[in-house]
Amino acid sequence: MEAVRQPAVAGRFYPRDRDLLEQQLDSFVSSGVDSKPALGCVAPHAGYIYSGPVAGAVYSHIEVPERCIVLCPNHTGRGQALAIMSRGAWETPFGPVPVDTVLAEILKSEFPLLSEDTEAHRGEHAVEVQLPFLQKRQRHLSFVPIAVGTGNFETLERLGEAVGEVIKAQDGQILMVASSDMNHYENDRITRAKDHKAIDQILGMNPRGLYDTITREEISMCGFGPTVAMLTAAKKLGATSAELIKYATSGDVSGDRELVVGYASIVVR
Repeated sequence: MEAVRQPAVAGRFYPRDRDLLEQQLDSFVSSGVDSKPALGCVAPHAGYIYSGPVAGAVYSHIEVPERCIVLCPNHTGRGQALAIMSRGAWETPFGPVPVDTVLAEILKSEFPLLSEDTEAHRGEHAVEVQLPFLQKRQRHLSFVPIAVGTGNFETLERLGEAVGEVIKAQDGQILMVASSDMNHYENDRITRAKDHKAIDQILGMNPRGLYDTITREEISMCGFGPTVAMLTAAKKLGATSAELIKYATSGDVSGDRELVVGYASIVVR
């Protein structure tokens, strides 16, 4: 029997109760938006009370296919630098989401630096909080989780190129999700200024420019690695545009403007 990865942050980042979760997602994900297919997106991963409306905005604007690749940072520092899971399922209040074993095995074959590793994912929240949104939009979801614990640009670029090659060779649509919050724990004014410098590079479809801006401006965007890889892959797949769907900071909810976290949702087509 394949292993089932149990939720690490249900009841803290989002409701553990299925009905309460459904109600909360109904308030974030709009059914009246003209949703279209996308190659990739950036979505935040904080507690839903803070980042849920921003994540919900991007998921409202895209059609979620049955197969997804979700790239996230490694907040815990556990496990391998590039950690993939290729078997089993992830449990959520909506039920288990199977890992796309076929897609995961092809990714490992195309990019051998990906290590089979459950430890990096066991306590990591950044993929987990995306799954209820994805399930809300696609009840027949399967996915591949990849935790990115390296900040080396060449490695991130090669990962993106490999992901792009694999998706190109598959039948049907595969959505890439880069799970990331933006700048952390500076005041609201500084955070918004820093974040929009990074966002401008994403909107310009410039993975190297994003990396250099993050480094030069000291922007603590936790998922810059997943975003660099996603943008690289999307460009390989012919992406021509990126659109900022929604931006906010935690201060918009808490009222505390001294120490905030930024959240952006961006769609890439």
